[in-house]
Amino acid sequence: MSRSVAYTSSPLLASRTPVWRSKFIVAAIAMGFVGLAARAAYIQVVSNEFYQKQGEVRFARTLELPANRGRILDRNGLILASSVPVPSIWAIPEDVDLDKKQAVQLARLLEIPVVELNKKLADDDKTFVWLKRQVDESVAQQIAAMGLKGIYQRKEYRRQYPEREAAAHVVGFTNVEDVGQEGVELSFNKELGGKAGTRRVIKDRMGRVVEAVGETTPPVDGRDLQLSIDSKVQFFAYQKLRDAVTVNKAKAGSVVVLDAITGEVLALANYPSYTPDKRRNLSGEQLRNRALTDTFEPGSVMKPFTVGLGLETGRVTPQSLIDTGTGKLHFGGHTISDSHANGVLTVEGVIQKSSNIGTTKIAMQMPAREMWELFSQAGFGQKPQISFPGAVSGKLRPYKTWRPIEQATMSYGYGLSASLFQMARSYTVFSHDGQIIPVTMLKSAEPAVGVQVLSSKTAAQVRKMLQMAAGPGGTGQMAQTMGYSVGGKSGTAYKQVGKGYGTDKNRKYRGWFVGMAPVENPRIIVAVMIDEPSAGKYFGGQVAAPVFSEVVQQTLRMMGVQPDMAVVPQIVAVVEESI
Repeated sequence: MSRSVAYTSSPLLASRTPVWRSKFIVAAIAMGFVGLAARAAYIQVVSNEFYQKQGEVRFARTLELPANRGRILDRNGLILASSVPVPSIWAIPEDVDLDKKQAVQLARLLEIPVVELNKKLADDDKTFVWLKRQVDESVAQQIAAMGLKGIYQRKEYRRQYPEREAAAHVVGFTNVEDVGQEGVELSFNKELGGKAGTRRVIKDRMGRVVEAVGETTPPVDGRDLQLSIDSKVQFFAYQKLRDAVTVNKAKAGSVVVLDAITGEVLALANYPSYTPDKRRNLSGEQLRNRALTDTFEPGSVMKPFTVGLGLETGRVTPQSLIDTGTGKLHFGGHTISDSHANGVLTVEGVIQKSSNIGTTKIAMQMPAREMWELFSQAGFGQKPQISFPGAVSGKLRPYKTWRPIEQATMSYGYGLSASLFQMARSYTVFSHDGQIIPVTMLKSAEPAVGVQVLSSKTAAQVRKMLQMAAGPGGTGQMAQTMGYSVGGKSGTAYKQVGKGYGTDKNRKYRGWFVGMAPVENPRIIVAVMIDEPSAGKYFGGQVAAPVFSEVVQQTLRMMGVQPDMAVVPQIVAVVEESI
């Protein structure tokens, strides 16, 4: 029979515990609770900023409320650029669990490699990652139909450009963040972009908004911008330029149309071009706004300025006789040539026949300083004051550095450089009664106030000469327009190949035409440039003047300008110009 043990007989249990020990334990526990309470009070009341911040990092979010970007309108209110809501695809990587088939299908819809998709989803620490921004609505619907866990959609704004490549170099484009990158979108980004609003919310781990906290700052939408551009003139000018570049197998081309009264830019087009909202594989050749960024030696289009200065200073009159001889002039160890032997010409004939020798003889009657001052006043060597990115100043060296041969060549457009846009603006001196007027990309109903460069009498005399140059016997006869009188000057210049102008085998050309219509009361100025024509024709009067003719006729009709000439068929003959 087992013997029971009395636990109370244990010496340890039988001994009495000191009272101080139990009181100490109770006091220690009480002090621990007091410490915890004090710490909790300190954290929650006195110094709660750090923990509130940590809590907000995990659950609170400041949502940006995007502002609707302002529209870009043409002068008649037609839309050139606007924003439309589109879906963007994002994910919470730690929640995504795709099998191989789903990954392939999702990558195909997003148009990205499967490797790139897996890389974006590989970091489980991320609670947010963009998979593809601004996708088509049909793509978003297909992704939603897949019912993938952790894949979500969000609405953003994307720009649309109805005029596509025709107005690309005017409107430019924005990036995925809706910030202007080129053209008007860039130069007026602040006005168009507006100001985003904010909304403070608490989200759950799925990214869903649980409740809003704090105040909401509403977005301020960007303002609409109305340009001076006429979308119909722009489209027509682009079409005719594109056709001319194609027919002449040229490298590129540009056209600028100005309102000769207000200084408004009615059209500015380049070819090659691009579609602003589809820029995949975009090249620099397509992106470059050649009318503003490319400079070249103007050639014969500078001759009216040299002759105008001679008229203004009284050194010559329109009927003064200039002996151009046999078409060759030996000057300072160099030979200046005309395309033909013109013999004795009047000053009017010098412009009509585009004589380098005649222009040189007029220029050498004047100090270099006077020529430099006139060229500078006409805007050469100076950056155009226009709210548009990419405009360049060209090159005009100080007159003190000119040698006699350089003064001679500058008189007919070699030794200085300018953009087509500068050339178009410079001709306002002749169209606007001797004043150089400011130009603008924004709609303006008021006549421009310019700076007097030549007298109105001299301007009228030069306009008559420009009409002769574009008429029978002139070098720009193909610029003649049915129903409207025109005046202008063709130009052809060698392009530099290395350090020189190349040889007959590899020589390259630029041809252009700058003019105005109607001659007596000019309403528009049109400048056309064709770069490196290679189909057998290269004179400006052959490759650029026909574009000028078509653009002038269509533009004046759209503006409601009444014809000032009888509408009769015109027979033109091609007259070569001096290069």
